[in-house]
Amino acid sequence: QVQLVESGGGLVQAGVSLRLSCVASGRTFSSYGMGWFRQAPGKEREFVAAINRSGGSTYYADSVKGRFTISRDNAKNTVYLQMNSLKPEDTAVYYCAAAGGFPTISRGGYDYWGQGTQVTVSS
Repeated sequence: QVQLVESGGGLVQAGVSLRLSCVASGRTFSSYGMGWFRQAPGKEREFVAAINRSGGSTYYADSVKGRFTISRDNAKNTVYLQMNSLKPEDTAVYYCAAAGGFPTISRGGYDYWGQGTQVTVSS
């Protein structure tokens, strides 16, 4: 079992940056690929970014590529999402997730989910 707790969300103006954190507890964090997803009101939960177990490979949705950076610190059991140049369309609840296998862009590929943290970007 893995427990995930996100933090770092908030209400910000367009153009600024935020860094989300997700701390994992339970089984060995470094055994899991990690992902970030987001869900805006009335929309499906969508893939944002993923990182493999070692942190050597990362993947991004086209909508955030060049603005967001996923990273992890296995010594701290933490995965991060650095979000720069935020836009109103980035407004959503952001979830981190852990994959026992290789991280994918599909929600079904993840075994554990956090409760989410709200990010609201005003124009």
